[in-house]
Amino acid sequence: MSRAIFAATLVMSLIGADAGAQTAMKLTLKQAERQAEDNHPLIRAGHYAELAAAETIREARSAYFPAAIGSFTGAGAMDGTRIAAGGLNNPTILDRFAAGLSFSQLLTDFGRTNDLVRSSELSAESRQRDTDARKSDVLLQVDRAYFNALRAHAVLKVAQQTVDAHTLVVDQVTALADSNLKSGLDVSFAKVNLGEAQLFLVQAKNDLQSAYASLAAALGSTQVNEYELEDEPLPAAPPEDCAALIDAALRQRPDVAAQRVAAQAAAAFAHAEGNLWMPSVSFVGAAGVTPYHQVGLNDRYSAAGINITVPLSNGNLFAARGAEARFRAQSQDESVRDAENRLRRDVTVAWLDARTAYQRLDLTNQLFAQASDALDLADSRYNLGLGSIVELTQAQLNKTRAEIEQATARYEYQARTTALQYQTGDLK
Repeated sequence: MSRAIFAATLVMSLIGADAGAQTAMKLTLKQAERQAEDNHPLIRAGHYAELAAAETIREARSAYFPAAIGSFTGAGAMDGTRIAAGGLNNPTILDRFAAGLSFSQLLTDFGRTNDLVRSSELSAESRQRDTDARKSDVLLQVDRAYFNALRAHAVLKVAQQTVDAHTLVVDQVTALADSNLKSGLDVSFAKVNLGEAQLFLVQAKNDLQSAYASLAAALGSTQVNEYELEDEPLPAAPPEDCAALIDAALRQRPDVAAQRVAAQAAAAFAHAEGNLWMPSVSFVGAAGVTPYHQVGLNDRYSAAGINITVPLSNGNLFAARGAEARFRAQSQDESVRDAENRLRRDVTVAWLDARTAYQRLDLTNQLFAQASDALDLADSRYNLGLGSIVELTQAQLNKTRAEIEQATARYEYQARTTALQYQTGDLK
C-alpha cells in the first residue's frame, strides 16, 4: 500500500511540476466568445460560403446586361472551293481577314430571369442565416467548454483540500498510534484514504487539462494553454412557462430562419423552371472591319436584328426540370415544418433541464451544509474516542462528494442556461 501511495504522489508531483511550467492565460467568458468569433474555422468557412452565395446574385443578374464578344477571323481557300457536307449555311469560303464585335441584349424572357435573380438573393440570405447559426453553435461550444473548465478547476480545488485533510488525519492518527492511543488499524485506514485522495487529485488534474484542451478547440486555437478563468454570476431563474420561449425561438433561431428562406428560394427557382417554355426575345448585332477581303466586298460590315427563341420540343426535358424543382420546393417546405417541430421539442427539453439544474442549486447547498456538520461531529467523536476511523473517513468522503455536487450544480446550471439561450436564439 505504501508503494501505491508513493507512486501516486510521484505522478502527482510530476503533473504539478509540468503544469506549473506554463503561464496561465487570463480569460473571461466574453473574451472567449469574441476570440472564437474571430478565429474559429467553422465561422470563417460560413463567411466565405456567404460571400460565394452573394456572387450567384451577380451571375443571375448578368442576363440583364449586354453580352459582347470580339472576334478575329482569317480564311484562305482554293479557287472554286465550297463546303459540300456538314451544314446548311452558305458553303462558299471567301478569302479574308477581319476583326469585329458581336453583341446581344436580352429584351424579355417573360420573368424567368427575374425569378432566377430572386432565387439567388434568397439563397444568399439563407447562407447569411446559416453563418449566424454556425456562430451560435460555436458560442454554445465555447460556453460549455468554459463552464466545464471552471467545474474541473473547482473539483481540483476540492481534491487538493481532500488530500490536505487526509494528510492531517494521517499525521494525527500516526502520532496517536505512536503514543498507544490509537491502533495501527486506524493508521492503515487513514493511509488508504490518503492514497485514494491522492489518486483522485491526479485524476482531477488530468480532467482539468482535458477541459483546457476542449476550451482551446472551441476557441479555434491550435495551442492548448492553461487558463485563469473568471466566474460568471448565476443567471436568474428560468420562467415558469416555456410558451413564450417557443414563440421567441420560432422568430429568432437562425437555423430555422435559414431553412425558411431556403424554402422561399426553392419556390422561386421552381417558378423560374416553370417558365422554361416561355419564349425569349433578344436584340443581336455585329460590326467590324475586313482590311483584307474578296474583291467586290466592303472593307466594313454591320448588321442588327431581333432574335426570338421559342422552345418547341426537347424530349420533355423542361417538363422534368419543372417537376423536379416543384418537388424539391415541396420537400423544403416539409423540412421547415420538421425543423419547427424539433425546435418546440428542443426548447421544452432545454427549459426543463434548466429548471431542474436551478432546483439542484439549493439542494446541493443544503447537502454541503449537512455534510460539513456531520464531519465536524464525526471528527469530535473520533478525537474523544467515541467514534471509529471508519465513521470519520465516511464523513470526510460525504463532504467531498457534497463539495463536488455543489460545484457541479453551479456550473451545470450556467451551462443549461446557455443551452436554453441557444435553443431560443438568444445566444448570438
